[in-house]
Amino acid sequence: MSKNLRVKPSEYIDETVRVSFKFNGKIYHGFKGDTLASALLANNVHLIGRSFKYHRPRGIMTAGSEEPNAIVQVNDKTNRTEPNVRATEVEIYEGLEASSQNCWPSVDFDVGGVNNAISRFLPAGFYYKTFMWPASFWEKYEYFIRHSAGLGKSPTDKDPDIYDHRYVHCDVLVVGAGISGILAAKNAAKNNLKTLLVDEKNELGGATIYQNREFNKIDNQNSSNWLKKEIQELKKIKNLEVKTRTSVAAFHGYNYLLARENFTDHLEKNEKQEKVRQRLLKIRAKKVILATGALERPLVFNNNDRPGIMLSSAVKKYADFYGVVSGKKNVFFTNNDSAYESAFCLHNKGIKVEAIIDIRESSNSKIVKAVEEAGIKIYWSHTVVDTKGYKKLNTISVMELSNDGLSVTGNKTNISCDCLGVAGGWTPAVHLFTQSGGKLIFNEDNKMFLPNKYPSDQLSVGSCNGDLKIKEIINNLSKNLKKFLNIEQTDFDNIVVESEEENSKRNIWLLPSDKPIGKTKPFVDYQNDATAKDIKLALREGFRSIEHVKRYTTTGMGTDQGKLGNMHALGIIADTAGVKMGELGTTTFRPPYTPLTFGTIVGRNVGEYFDVFRRTPMNDWHIKNNAEFENVGQWKRAWYYPINGENMHEAVQRESVAARESAGILDASTLGKIDIQGTDASEFLNRVYTNAWSKLGIGKCRYGLMLNEDGMVYDDGVTTRLGENHYLMTTTTGGAANVLGKLEDYLQTEWPELDVYLTSVTDHYATVSLCGPNSKKILNKIAPDLDLSEENFPHMSFKEAQIENIKCRIMRISFTGEHSYEINVQANYGKALWEKCIEAGKEFNITPYGTETMHLLRAEKGFIIVGQDTDGTMTPIDLQMDWIVSKKKYDFIGKRSLYRSDTMKEDRKQLVGLVTDNPNIILEEGAQIVSELNQSPVNMLGHITSSYYSPNLKKSIALAVVRGGKKMMGKKLFIPMEDKTINVTIVNPVFFDEENKRLNA
Repeated sequence: MSKNLRVKPSEYIDETVRVSFKFNGKIYHGFKGDTLASALLANNVHLIGRSFKYHRPRGIMTAGSEEPNAIVQVNDKTNRTEPNVRATEVEIYEGLEASSQNCWPSVDFDVGGVNNAISRFLPAGFYYKTFMWPASFWEKYEYFIRHSAGLGKSPTDKDPDIYDHRYVHCDVLVVGAGISGILAAKNAAKNNLKTLLVDEKNELGGATIYQNREFNKIDNQNSSNWLKKEIQELKKIKNLEVKTRTSVAAFHGYNYLLARENFTDHLEKNEKQEKVRQRLLKIRAKKVILATGALERPLVFNNNDRPGIMLSSAVKKYADFYGVVSGKKNVFFTNNDSAYESAFCLHNKGIKVEAIIDIRESSNSKIVKAVEEAGIKIYWSHTVVDTKGYKKLNTISVMELSNDGLSVTGNKTNISCDCLGVAGGWTPAVHLFTQSGGKLIFNEDNKMFLPNKYPSDQLSVGSCNGDLKIKEIINNLSKNLKKFLNIEQTDFDNIVVESEEENSKRNIWLLPSDKPIGKTKPFVDYQNDATAKDIKLALREGFRSIEHVKRYTTTGMGTDQGKLGNMHALGIIADTAGVKMGELGTTTFRPPYTPLTFGTIVGRNVGEYFDVFRRTPMNDWHIKNNAEFENVGQWKRAWYYPINGENMHEAVQRESVAARESAGILDASTLGKIDIQGTDASEFLNRVYTNAWSKLGIGKCRYGLMLNEDGMVYDDGVTTRLGENHYLMTTTTGGAANVLGKLEDYLQTEWPELDVYLTSVTDHYATVSLCGPNSKKILNKIAPDLDLSEENFPHMSFKEAQIENIKCRIMRISFTGEHSYEINVQANYGKALWEKCIEAGKEFNITPYGTETMHLLRAEKGFIIVGQDTDGTMTPIDLQMDWIVSKKKYDFIGKRSLYRSDTMKEDRKQLVGLVTDNPNIILEEGAQIVSELNQSPVNMLGHITSSYYSPNLKKSIALAVVRGGKKMMGKKLFIPMEDKTINVTIVNPVFFDEENKRLNA
């Protein structure tokens, strides 16, 4: 480590703990408390990466999350790797390995650097124009585009880390722990409000905590010393929780915020084991105080992107906070006083400041006078017109500005330097405010967008509200907090603040050069290589909206999301187009504020926990009997039960024959079950289903079809009336949660006057379905006291019964067309009931069957499966289910849509049956249906929705949707396949027992 790049030791860096780390394969050393950026600067490493498009050398520019250049790939000695990490936010630890991105073979010699040499041929939007023709070349283009795109490399191994989620509730959430955030949190907590304070840094205090200036004093104390005492008091307050290393990612409506809390990224490998790496906090706050601060703006001039060109505030922080000098020969370039504070700070530490370039004509502030007294040369009314040094800055060229600031005059002066600190003013960090739905107003005097209309109970304070001076921060904070928190006084009502005079500034969004803009490279977005020239080109090509310019030029589309460049882009557009900046608005600030790892978003829901599997109470029996399973929704359902090496087709054929000829048993526990109670339950069902329900008798069942508002089939199922005001609705397995959500939505928003209560009871009951000619005999054996006569227990009815000591509900309903019963028992008795049925059915060769056989049996009867035979575009009429649509009911969901001209067209796709000329050919589901073979273009009539070979019918059968299919009965059609054409005939979709004689057999 170069000793001369470390200045006076910092209290925030522990120089007793030496840390070794690797960057690009080389070992370096830093101290505990260093970031990767500060440690690299201390080791005189300035070339960190390459830009996205031109592969220009890039170095560290900032000291925070707004960093656009120093984006690295981070590895450690585990198998964890993470791309696109900001070196300014990585706290070094023993074993850290980081490498440059977007360069090959190395950052020092990058072949992609040839793009810089031909940059004149790669202007904004060149890819939109270049890769459009010839169309046949697209696959060749794609290969190179995919290999050149991106920054870092995504990990290929399983993430070894643990992530977590936590819900947090508080009275007041304070985001940002600078001086305004500290004071706001302290006063909220001391007024008996449960307060949470979060900050993305590992230390509280923001920029004020390391300010050692004599020009800002609070109660006759240095502002940093005064704030440290406030922080000590803050930590003693019991009603306050403080979280550091916690970045708020998103601010949603109704004060719901997401934040990432980082626990282990700064720890050594052995300290990370079995610990949560990051936690996503889901915060609900009654009130939110945003104290997110402001971001320093760069200045836009020719070649303003070289390593060694940094924000003035970053140069100061590295010196004051980390004890690291960013250069041996420093120059500052500014349009306001903040660069003078940085220069004076370096001067007091014995670090040489060559000069300050100021585009203003003069300034009378105390800090400027102090700099002049220190003997630092100031170039008033000058601008930087060029810089030199490929991998590290070594020279800048300055020229005098004309009076209007639009051109340069006089001779060029070259100044030797290795660090240029730029200060272009400040941009309030309003990102979270706008995410919440807040509206901004443009302050013409300060050229900044400020919070204006608050959508929720929130308040913006400090720099993010445009208060850049300590005196105005504290005075405005006191006034605003009293009103916001409804308190009479704050702790800092009577403190005395001494602050420097008003900070004058001169805004020139694009600084002039001695060369025409076509021959300069004034960068606005550093990561994506978007220049002022690109923005002007976008305007010439007709783009005016800032959102369109953003996408055409890629300005603000990198990992920093335009935190540094977007204001300059707006300014350049406004100046070029001759409009006011306030009229342009801003681009949309979308979450997350800073990138989140996928691990943080997902939490513990990975691997086997990614999507929870639900298993029926009979699951162990299915496994023991060699069932194959399929995933239906979140359920593991028995698919088929192979015996003696059967494949699926053979097993399904055997199971379906057994169910028709004797008895079959199905685990139907996964069907959605919704308990409906209330005095308006019947009226509710009338509005939900297409058919009538008011006159359904107690103990009776009825099939219902549910529509969307557009008249399309949404779900179906059988609902049973258990009592006067009590129903049990069944839904499809995969649709249960959605149906419940839809019904609740209607009850709460459309029909709140109805007295109806819905409860999901899907998991409460296990369901055994017995079907087949011998199903009655089996049920009679296990429930001998139950009268199963046709008069007492007809089809579509329900009985409460007892099987031994197990209370159960038995519905006589059928999805197979056979005489069937569905037995519902408390879930924990499900396996016992199943085994009892199996035992009782042995003499009848009872056969368990799975979902595939169930689909075959129902297809033989022409019964639909919502989601397989429907696709969100089918009405009941399309499904030939006109009989279920009531003509007498005043209204139900989707009724009006059924009578639109479009839904009444006779050539809509309609459900039909298909049989093949060759009965042994099984059609492919999804196959297209045509009426003519030698047609161009081919007229597609529809497609196959369900297809099986029926051993009970000794032929293949299929359900399909065909345009105008109702009127095409008996018509011959064709199924063109890759190697053959299959001839088919349209038939009635009910293939088996059309008279329903078997239901009552």
